[in-house]
Amino acid sequence: MANLMATKALSTILGEASETGEHTLSRSLGAGNLITLGIGAIIGTGIFVLTGVVASGYAGPGVVYTFIVAAVACVFSGLCYAEFAAMIPVAGSAYTYGYATLGEIFAWIIGWDLVLEYAFGAATVCSGWSGYVLSLGQDMGLRLPPALAGEPGSKFVYYHGHWELLNAHFADKLKELNIDPSTLPMQHGVFNLVAFLGIMFATAILVIGIKESANFNSFIVVVKVAVLLVFLGVGTFTLMHHHELWANWHPFVPPNEGTLGKFGWTGVMRGAGVIFFAYIGFDAVSTAAQEAKNPKKDMPLGILGSLAICTVLYILVGIVLTGLVNYKYLGVPDSLAVGMEATGFKWGSLMVKIGALGGLTSTMIVMLLGQSRVFFSMSRDGLLPEMFSKVHPKFRTPYVSSITVGLVVATFSSLLPLQSLGEMCSIGTLLAFIIVCAGVWLLRKRSPNLERPFRAPWMPVTPILGILVALAMMAFLPGITWIRLIVWLAVGMLIYFFYSRHHSRVQQGLPPIPPE
Repeated sequence: MANLMATKALSTILGEASETGEHTLSRSLGAGNLITLGIGAIIGTGIFVLTGVVASGYAGPGVVYTFIVAAVACVFSGLCYAEFAAMIPVAGSAYTYGYATLGEIFAWIIGWDLVLEYAFGAATVCSGWSGYVLSLGQDMGLRLPPALAGEPGSKFVYYHGHWELLNAHFADKLKELNIDPSTLPMQHGVFNLVAFLGIMFATAILVIGIKESANFNSFIVVVKVAVLLVFLGVGTFTLMHHHELWANWHPFVPPNEGTLGKFGWTGVMRGAGVIFFAYIGFDAVSTAAQEAKNPKKDMPLGILGSLAICTVLYILVGIVLTGLVNYKYLGVPDSLAVGMEATGFKWGSLMVKIGALGGLTSTMIVMLLGQSRVFFSMSRDGLLPEMFSKVHPKFRTPYVSSITVGLVVATFSSLLPLQSLGEMCSIGTLLAFIIVCAGVWLLRKRSPNLERPFRAPWMPVTPILGILVALAMMAFLPGITWIRLIVWLAVGMLIYFFYSRHHSRVQQGLPPIPPE
């Protein structure tokens, strides 16, 4: 039987990192690009949706504390990612780190697991993205027929001269107007054309080039950060001139209602578990390590810098939003738009929609980037078919991997209701955090004299806390999420034992497949 615990030699991995030529990935990303990649992945659904949800259901204005707790929890894993990314600057992220430290079987598990985080995560985000595109289109008088505006099973009702998606928010609106949705003309979605085209557009950007992708992502990041800064500026101005709104901050942490996690400090902690997933995405920066100009210096800046910037923005938005609107009224999908409307600036809702659209777009791009780079690394090691490691001679991107991932994700996002997969993305990410933290700790013990351009502080406390925090977060996820993870990993094990271990370059004592 093959050696399931075989590790990939660090000398081999570092040899891959030093490869040059037209068939290798282009090293063109600076620290600024890497920071915006991280911001692009982190600022999305979390800040535009979860801020209001957590404030209304768990913590009130104390949502500010949930952001701080979740950020501290992320820092432990972020420091471990930064050490590995600076020391092993190759594509593959946690998959490569696991291969170098824990062995091939763990590398396969984490590589297969990252599909949950990146591919399905991108599909889930794209569902929300298409909703914002359709909403903006309707504002401008552009409407698609329901059959092409939603996945199978989605319901649309004809209201005020056009078709509206019958989601929970719109159903509540109709209820307030004493309108029974069943009395309105209804049609069902068949194929979400907007979601399909959105993913393929993001895929095309990734195929054309990593520099172009990063520049496009940077532009979107500038737009959505600008939107958030305008929100903060207008909101702060309103609060300074309407002191009666300050009453919304009292009490800052509403008293517990007698149920664990329902306000009070237990609500703050439970809210931190929900908000934690708003930070997921900084790890995607490490997948671009092989395309960084100076990874030893810039990778830690990209990972930790994006975490720091996003934490500050999250905290400020939480303070202003809960001041503008009483937390009890923030349990809506567009809480920032509600906050902007409270300022009296009518153009605010449109601006927030544009910001949310940009936020989700950049998140999609970074997730697709991460998935294609993981496939690229696994293919070079022989664990996936060789075609996934092909590099385009002109664009110098893993185009086969990118196109394959894009087609699969586009199909899922256009045909399947993927809301429940958000929790699967989270559990996959947390498992990656555990393996990275364990790998850093193990490698410090096994090879203490290796050159480490960046060293995670407080060893072994940092990785231990990273592991414990991730395990605690996983424990609070629903049981069905664990069942889905086990089934997903079982399918992965079948692929590994029937294909991957027989083609493993490490098992055969061969170097990685050369790029072509």
